[in-house]
Amino acid sequence: MPPAFPERAAWGTASSLRAWQQHALEAYFGQDGTGPGPRDFLTVATPGAGKTTFALRLARELMERRVIAAITIVCPTEHLKRQWAESAARVGIKINPEYQNGDGPVGKDFDGIAVTYATVAARPALHRNRTESRKSLVIFDEVHHAGDGLSWGDAVREAFEPATRRLALSGTPFRTDINPIPFVQYDEGPDGVRRSRADYTYGYGPALADGVVRPVIFLAYAGEMRWRTRAGDEITATLGEPLTQDQTAQAWRAALDPKGDWIKQVLAAADRRLTELRRAIPDAGGLVIATDHETARAYAKMLRAVTGQGATIVLSDDPSASKKIKQFTDTDDRWMVAVRMVSEGVDIPRLCVGVYATSTSTPLFFAQAIGRFVRARRRGETASVFLPSVPTLMGHAADMEEERDHVLDRPVREDGLDDDLLAEANQQKDTPDAVGEELPFETVEASATFDRVLYDGGEFGMHAQPGSAEEEEYLGIPGLLEPDQVSALLRKRQADQLAGERKKKTGDPRADRTTAEDLATLRRELNGLVNAWFHRTGQPQGVIHSELRRSCGGPAVPQASADDLRKRIAKIRDWAAKRRH
Repeated sequence: MPPAFPERAAWGTASSLRAWQQHALEAYFGQDGTGPGPRDFLTVATPGAGKTTFALRLARELMERRVIAAITIVCPTEHLKRQWAESAARVGIKINPEYQNGDGPVGKDFDGIAVTYATVAARPALHRNRTESRKSLVIFDEVHHAGDGLSWGDAVREAFEPATRRLALSGTPFRTDINPIPFVQYDEGPDGVRRSRADYTYGYGPALADGVVRPVIFLAYAGEMRWRTRAGDEITATLGEPLTQDQTAQAWRAALDPKGDWIKQVLAAADRRLTELRRAIPDAGGLVIATDHETARAYAKMLRAVTGQGATIVLSDDPSASKKIKQFTDTDDRWMVAVRMVSEGVDIPRLCVGVYATSTSTPLFFAQAIGRFVRARRRGETASVFLPSVPTLMGHAADMEEERDHVLDRPVREDGLDDDLLAEANQQKDTPDAVGEELPFETVEASATFDRVLYDGGEFGMHAQPGSAEEEEYLGIPGLLEPDQVSALLRKRQADQLAGERKKKTGDPRADRTTAEDLATLRRELNGLVNAWFHRTGQPQGVIHSELRRSCGGPAVPQASADDLRKRIAKIRDWAAKRRH
C-alpha cells in the first residue's frame, strides 16, 4: 500500500494520502493528474476511512488550479460544521462554521462556509445567489440527507445548481425511498430499476484489509427476562430465543431497563473489556448509546459504581453537547453516555468499546452507530461492541460489509435504510420507543448471559455466565491484533471451550445423564444459531432446522437428544465458517 496507512496525524491533515484517497483523486483528475475533473463526483467510503481528508485535499487542489474560488460545505448537524472547519483550518482552508442566513456576504477572511441542510432549505435562493457570485465547490457531507423529502431535495437543487463543482460524500448506506438525491447519477439496470452510481467506492471490507479501519468484534448477550403486564400477569422470556415480535421487543426493553441486572452486568463486562484494551491503547474510550435521557443518566450512575469515575453525558437537547464531545475527545476519560445523537460523522478516534443500549434498530442507524468505533489510528487496534442478542441486531452485525446503492422505482422502506426513520430515531426522546411500548409493563427481573461473539461473518463462543472463566476468555482478547489474528484467536478459544466440555464429560461418569436443564441450554444455543443463519441467508428457520436434521440425523428439536443437538450446533457453526472463507 503506497501508503495505505500513514503515521497518524490530526484528522484531515495527513501529508501523504492513503492509497484509496490517491486512487480517488486519480479517478477525479485522471491517472496523470492533469484532467479537468467532472462537475459532479460521488465518493462512497466507509466511516473512518478518511473522507474529510480526501475532500479537503481535492478542494485545495481545485483552489490552487483556480478552478474554484469559494467552498460551501453542507453538513447534517451543527457539530459537524465545526468539525469540518477545524479540519480545514489545519490544511490552510478557512471555513466559517457560524454562518447564518441573515449574515449577508461571506467575509474576505474566509474561503467559504459550513452550513446544515436545514439552513439551506430555509433560504435556498440566498445560497443560490452566493453560489452564483463566485466559482464554488459544494461539498455534501452524508449526501443522503439532501433527499430528505421533496422540499429539502428541491431546496438543495435550487441552491447549488449553479455550482462550478459538486462533491458528494457518503459513509453509510443510501436511502430506500424513491426521492432522487440531487446531483447523484442513476443508471437503469436490466431489471428496469434505477440505482445510484458512485464514482468511487471504498467499502468496509477493503478498508479492513488495508488496515485503514479497525476490525469490530460484536459481543452478544442473551438472558432471562421477566416482566409484569398492566393486567398483573407475569411473563418470562429468554432474549436470544425465537420469540414473537412483541415478545422480542418487550424482552429487549426489559434488558435495557436500568431496574434490571442485564444492563448492569453488560456495562460491567464492557468496562472489563475496556480495561483490557487500555493495556495496549492507554486512552481507549467507551461509548454507551442510550434510548432516552432518563436511562442515559441511570447508565452513567451505573458506570460510576463500576469504575469509580464519572461518565460524560451527552443529551440531544443540551446546547453544550458539541463542547462535551470535544472535551471527551481530548481527554483519556473512560466513558461517554449519549442519547443516540453520536451516530453520524462524529469523530472520536479513541472510541474502542461500545454498548448498543438503544431500542433503535434501523440498519442505517446501526451502521452509523458502529461507524463511531471503526476509526483506526494505528495498525492492530480492535473495536468491541456489546449488544443484546436480538435477531435484528445480529443480522445487522453479520451484514457489516454489505454495500448498498440508492435504488429508485421500488416500494419505500424495503429494508429500513430510510432517513425518515433515522430522523425519528435521532430526535429528542424522553421515553423508551421499542416496539410494544404501547403495552406498559414493569420489569421484574432481567439477568444477562454471555451468548456469543460475531466477527467477520462467523460466530464463536458458547453460553456463559457473567464473570465466568468462559466469558473472560473473550473479554480478555488483546487490543492490538491484525484481523486474521483475531479470527485465529477466536477459533482457538472456541476449540478450547469445546475441548473443555468434552474433557468434563470424559472425566465424569454421570455426564451422559441428560437433564432437562442441559437440553434447554442446548436448544437455546441451537435456536440462536438458526436465527443468526436466517438473518444471514434469508432461509426460513423451519428450512434450516430441516436441513440440519437431514445432515445430522435424529428427530425434531423437541425430541432430540443432547448428542443430536450438539451435532447440529457443530454443523451450523461449520456452515458459518465455510461461508466466511
